[in-house]
Amino acid sequence: MPTVIGYHDVKDKDHWLASPKREEFFGALGVTNIRTFVDPQNPTRVGLLMDVADMDAVMAAMETDAAAEAMAHDGVVPETLVILVEA
Repeated sequence: MPTVIGYHDVKDKDHWLASPKREEFFGALGVTNIRTFVDPQNPTRVGLLMDVADMDAVMAAMETDAAAEAMAHDGVVPETLVILVEA
């Protein structure tokens, strides 16, 4: 099971941190051990570290309307999203 890092900018760090959307969205895909991070030099840059059982399913889900809605709810700036997969 690879560990994945995803980072991106958000409009409101506190709203993003408090939101249950990422757990709801990724949890339904079998993603576990989700941890959140904030850049102390730029608090609008945040990240996730998570264990992904099925990377193909997660990447396909990221292209759905549900993913877009979750990101919009959380204030994610979609064009800043970077995903890194454990090598």
